[in-house]
Amino acid sequence: MSRHRRPENKVVVPVVGVTAVLTGIAAAIAVPAIAGPEEPPDIPAAAGAPDLGTAMREDLGLTSAQVRARLAAEANAAEAARALRGTLGPSYAGSWFDSSAGRLVVAVTDPARSDRIRAAGARPRVVEHSMAELTGAKRRLDRMGAAVPDAVTGWYVQPGSNSVVVEVDSRQWNTATERMLTGLREQGTPLRVHQAPMAPRPLADIVGGDPFTFGADGGQGRCSIGFSATGPDGSAHFLTAGHCTTAGGTARDIDGQEIGPISESVFDTAGDFGLVDVTDPGSRLTPLVNRQDGTAIEVAGSAQAPVGASICRSGSTTGFFCGEVAAFDQTVNYGNGDIVRGLTRTTVCAEPGDSGGSFISGTQAQGMTSGGSGDCTSGGVTFFQPVNEALQAFGLDLVTTGQSDRRFGAGSDNSDDEGVYGGR
Repeated sequence: MSRHRRPENKVVVPVVGVTAVLTGIAAAIAVPAIAGPEEPPDIPAAAGAPDLGTAMREDLGLTSAQVRARLAAEANAAEAARALRGTLGPSYAGSWFDSSAGRLVVAVTDPARSDRIRAAGARPRVVEHSMAELTGAKRRLDRMGAAVPDAVTGWYVQPGSNSVVVEVDSRQWNTATERMLTGLREQGTPLRVHQAPMAPRPLADIVGGDPFTFGADGGQGRCSIGFSATGPDGSAHFLTAGHCTTAGGTARDIDGQEIGPISESVFDTAGDFGLVDVTDPGSRLTPLVNRQDGTAIEVAGSAQAPVGASICRSGSTTGFFCGEVAAFDQTVNYGNGDIVRGLTRTTVCAEPGDSGGSFISGTQAQGMTSGGSGDCTSGGVTFFQPVNEALQAFGLDLVTTGQSDRRFGAGSDNSDDEGVYGGR
C-alpha cells in the first residue's frame, strides 16, 4: 500500500472546513497553518465533486466512472437506511451497503417486513437478533469497564453477521480472556471472536513545534484540525481529537502563531473529541478538507454514511487515504484504562500523527481520527469519533459549502477574507 500522497511541507492547500466530531488519541496530525493575509489558492473544479481522484481509485480499485456511480448509490442507500430504520420498529436489525451489488441490505427479524424493504430499493435479510438485542449485549460489555482484560481490544455490533464481535490481541490471550468469553457465551450473547494481530494504539506523534501544537508552549505534541464549526453567537471553533486537548493551553500553528485557546476536551467512555476556540484575527473558517494533492473537498453536510460505504481520511503524516465503513459504535480498549465508546470502525489506514484528521464520505463530514492498528504500508484498521455527536455535545453548527467565509477573532468585524489554510 505504498503511496505517493504523503504531505510535503511546501504544499499549501485549503484544509479545514466543516465542523466534525473530534477524535484522536494522544498527539496527532498537523493543523492547517494560519495563512494570514494571503489569499486562498483557487480550488480546482474537481473539489467537492463526486470524483475524489486517485485516493478512491487506488485504495478501492475503482475507475473514475465507478467512483461516481458508487458515491451516487451510497447516497441513495444512506437515505433509504434512515427512512427504514424509523419504520421497521423493533424488527430492525441493522443495515449495510453491499458494494458488489451497489445497494443497501437491511436485516430484519420479521419476514413480513421484507416487502417494505424491497419497496425502498433495498434487499432484505431475515435474521434472529434485532438491533435492540445486539445493542443491549454490547452495552453489557461496556459496563464491564476496567474488568475487561487488556487482551480484549474492542467490541462492536456487526449487522452482517447478526452478532457482537469481540476482538482479542492474539499475543495476549490468557485465562482471564477465556473466562470472559465463556461468561459471555453462557449469558447467551450472540458472540463472534476475532483474533487481531496487534492491539490498537492512539495515532499520536509527540513532536512539539509541528503544526497545531498543544500543551504548555505547544511542547506536548501536535494534532490536526478536523472540521470548522460555529457557535450560536457566531463564535469560531474547530473540532479535533479529545486526547489532543486534555492538556489545555493554547493551540498554535506551524510557525508558533496562536490560533486560540483549547476550551473543551472529552477523552473517556463518552468519546474522543475536543474543541479549540479560533480567536486569531487572521484566521478564517472554511468548509474544506485537504486532499493532500493541492486540492480540497468542500463539505456539504454531515449525513452518516452506512456500513459498507466508501470513506476517506485526511492526515498530515500519511496524506489522503480511502477505505470502507466497517461498523458503528465500537468500544475500543486502548489499554492503561483508556476505554472509548461510540467510535466508528473503518478499513482506512493511518499512522501516528494522523489523529484528529477529517473523515469524509463523498461531500459529507463523518468524523475525526481517533486511533487504530497497522500502517499505510501494510494496511490497518482505524477508528473515528462521529462528528454529529461532537457538534451536539458542544452546541455547534458545522461550516459547510455555500456559507460565506468569515474572519473571526478578538475585535474582528467578521468582514475580512484572511483565513485558515493548510500548510502541510
